[in-house]
Amino acid sequence: MTTLLQRSQQAWRDIGGLHTAEEIAQQPALWGALYANLRSERERVEAFLGGCLANPLQRVILTGAGSSAYVGEIVADEINAAWPAQVRALATTTLLTHPELYLDANAPTLLVSFARSGDSPESLAAVNLVRELVPGARLLNITCNAEGRLARESAADPNSFNLLMPAASCDRGFAMTSSFTCMLLAALGVLGKGDQLDRIAALSQLAEQALLAWEAPVAALGGTVAERVVYLGSGPLEGLAKESALKLLELTGGRVTAMANTPLGFRHGPKSVLNGASAVLVFNSSRALSRRYEADLVEEVRRDGIAQRVLTIGPGGDFDVDTPGLPDAWLAPLWLLFAQQYALHLSATLQLTPDNPFASGTVNRVVKGVTIYRHDAS
Repeated sequence: MTTLLQRSQQAWRDIGGLHTAEEIAQQPALWGALYANLRSERERVEAFLGGCLANPLQRVILTGAGSSAYVGEIVADEINAAWPAQVRALATTTLLTHPELYLDANAPTLLVSFARSGDSPESLAAVNLVRELVPGARLLNITCNAEGRLARESAADPNSFNLLMPAASCDRGFAMTSSFTCMLLAALGVLGKGDQLDRIAALSQLAEQALLAWEAPVAALGGTVAERVVYLGSGPLEGLAKESALKLLELTGGRVTAMANTPLGFRHGPKSVLNGASAVLVFNSSRALSRRYEADLVEEVRRDGIAQRVLTIGPGGDFDVDTPGLPDAWLAPLWLLFAQQYALHLSATLQLTPDNPFASGTVNRVVKGVTIYRHDAS
């Protein structure tokens, strides 16, 4: 009988979690497929981008909603530091409500949209808004669904480019897992300076090692329910902490309170959330300076003796693999494998259905119920 993340496939099917378990476990293979796809598309992407990233006046907006917005948060500073262009992460849910603060008709603009389905109302509205308010803006759609409206409606637009992820990354489960990591790696690969695609191939191999080494201890960890879980990360890993907390909220149907912060910021009030049924999970940075601050916070929380458990993920941590000195933004998808599995096992422990934790339909895989208003409406 085939086992998958410490349970048989049939066991996952019986509890309604097979899609999510498969989509977490398939990521090493998908990253390998993504590497091949990006190699074949590289020249077309470079031709579309031209020299825009080398232009100090160029605005690059990395956008999405929910998890997709966190993709932009993780990669933005890495890309911004590499190029003269002005690169920022901005959620569609912010862009739509205050466009006058972020869009300039006279500024050359590249909108990079991250979208699993390409059917979210905010994603479509943000693209249309930029087209209307910024003449000549270019649109790079990094999406997992060739049949989504975002990809279909951009196909004939010369100012748009659809960069499609491997088809299997369009997760069938409720929570974004393989879609998230593929879009993140694609953004780093095509927007980074120089040819860095070999890093994706290397991470694919590291992910196989991580899944094998971590699946038993993470399953054991997820067998005990924590009432409150805090994820902490610095720099690009703050976005990873936000995504990890969201995965936990989603897959536990909100029964586990999850929050995210930075190791230094946590002391400034948020630390008050801790009690005897809480867990603190810290993503260790690849930077020695950052790890000093992280280690101080970990030591402090352990010394306080309030939290149920305090664990570290990343270089030198409780959950680690031997990484080749990659920057934090590149390592984020690797550490996310821990958070995805943990959320999945907690969902199972709570006797939920991980593939659809909200059977009542109050929260949906593709957001519903959003009314889009004209930006110039009074």
